[in-house]
Amino acid sequence: MVSRVKDGASSLLAGWPQQLFQSISFVPKNKAQSNANGGLVAVVVYDGLSLFEYGCAVEVFGLPRPEMGDEWYRFATCSADSGTLRGAGGIQVQADSGLELLSKAKTIIIPGWRGIEADVPDALCRALRKANRRGARVMSICTGAFVLAAAGLLDGKRATTHWRHAAALAQRYPEVRVEADVLYVDAGDVLTSAGSAAGIDLCLHLIRRDFGPRAANQVARRLVMPPHREGGQAQYIAEPVSRRSSASLAPLLDAVRATLGEDWPIVRMAEQAAMSARTFQRHFVNMMAMPPGEWLLIERVGRARVLLEETGLSLDDIAVQVGFGAAATLRNHFRTRLGTSPGDYRRRFSASEEH
Repeated sequence: MVSRVKDGASSLLAGWPQQLFQSISFVPKNKAQSNANGGLVAVVVYDGLSLFEYGCAVEVFGLPRPEMGDEWYRFATCSADSGTLRGAGGIQVQADSGLELLSKAKTIIIPGWRGIEADVPDALCRALRKANRRGARVMSICTGAFVLAAAGLLDGKRATTHWRHAAALAQRYPEVRVEADVLYVDAGDVLTSAGSAAGIDLCLHLIRRDFGPRAANQVARRLVMPPHREGGQAQYIAEPVSRRSSASLAPLLDAVRATLGEDWPIVRMAEQAAMSARTFQRHFVNMMAMPPGEWLLIERVGRARVLLEETGLSLDDIAVQVGFGAAATLRNHFRTRLGTSPGDYRRRFSASEEH
């Protein structure tokens, strides 16, 4: 067992008490609706298919589940590209149809994408917009959010993606309200998940919307998964989002990380970077996709996580070392950022608990 868990690693969290799976964000309860049946789930496949993300959709929606009755989901794939498709690792993929299938789908899933810099075909963007306008739900797993953003379906909406790529998504599509540290976002007819196995959490969330908690729990048990993790639960990431520091900021960031226990107001950071406070703040946001104070908070919580995992220091000592000053402040920020308490986190991830 590893001591640090990255986003969506649900199988490692299966033993967490249910009270920890509480939303700290925005899954909009008023958007939930009860459907008479699951309808057709269409998964878009493409050359360079992300097999893990595709597998998440198949495991939840594409396997026979006779115990669920005739109203369960129907499943099919459609190709975004012509010719032979190959998935990651070289496996050959054959789709059921082309993009015309999207006109019949009730739910459309984009399981990752072949690269965050890769172009999204215009035909795919048009088909997604048309399907969404007629009422289809459109959902992405991991970097599939870049496809939805390219189609304009995330404009003005909250969305998430893999934590490594959240800053790139926010920078490329400023109209999107990127939530970098949540498992998934349900915006009603457009849904996005964080990286990799967080896609299973979102798929289970859809079952809960369509068929209720009992059905979702039954599928979760088959998958050996926690039955319910709210979308607002934080991704467990080993590094803060947005490590894209320029040469001009790198010395400052290293200095702050080396002395997190000290006070680091904006003025001190600006002086260290040889800039005025106003210029520094503007430059920092441009390079890091977040304000300096937010970055500092992420660094302090991240260091606290490491100390909880790897040492037996008291919460008061950890709070002082990372710059929070007192255990109460540490608890507050820890719960806000990660949705759990330092004590519960240590019990789950402490190196002394590994076997």
